[in-house]
Amino acid sequence: MTVPQNLFGAALLDPARPVPDGLTDARDRDAGRRFNVYRNNVAVSLTEAMHSAFPVIAKLLGKQNMDGLAGMYLRAHPPKTPLMMFYGVDFPDFLANMPQLKHLGYLPDIARLELAMRRSYHAADAVPVDPQFFGLTAPELLLQTSLRLAPAAIVQRSDWPIYDIWRFNTDPVAPKPNAAAQDVLITRAEFDPLPHLLPPGGAIWIAALQQGQTLGQALEATLATHPEFDLGPTLALLLQGNAITSLTTKE
Repeated sequence: MTVPQNLFGAALLDPARPVPDGLTDARDRDAGRRFNVYRNNVAVSLTEAMHSAFPVIAKLLGKQNMDGLAGMYLRAHPPKTPLMMFYGVDFPDFLANMPQLKHLGYLPDIARLELAMRRSYHAADAVPVDPQFFGLTAPELLLQTSLRLAPAAIVQRSDWPIYDIWRFNTDPVAPKPNAAAQDVLITRAEFDPLPHLLPPGGAIWIAALQQGQTLGQALEATLATHPEFDLGPTLALLLQGNAITSLTTKE
């Protein structure tokens, strides 16, 4: 007897479901026990994948709660690809829609930050520009320069102190988070991505650059809402993170 694929998949991902009727092995023997072992192995592997993908979320919630959430997430969002690097992309929205977690409003954005760091890790390599260009170029010409960022450079914005929360849960000497909105720039200078706290206006400036605006145009747009913005520190973060891959000047 052939078991329909949808029934097999549903039972595989949900331990509360019975073993599908008529399930046999290659010798036509009952395969119920083997199916249960396989089902348990799948659940354990995907739960471990969620712990690895979202270590800060796991630390914030505790192992038991994270295990339970991983099981609920598995049943609501089964893997769409065998590539585990893509597993968990719906987890931030899943957290946001959990009534039991409404009092932890920062969790979805922490998950988004961890996802962004995973995307940065797997992003394509890119050759950075020579940072000496910025020191050797006249300021008026520099402001007419547009640039392209590396695929591994990602900005994550939030109404929550996501950088402080991430750091407090990964660095034993980090201070407690401040109650303030924070924007984060993720760069991958070498092998591992790192998050950096952006100054107010930094995310707006980078977004304008990614839209094709020159450094001067992006600066003007940023100063309209953040008159105190100084592009120097944000530009330094991009250069230190090998995040600028090409430069184009009007001349």
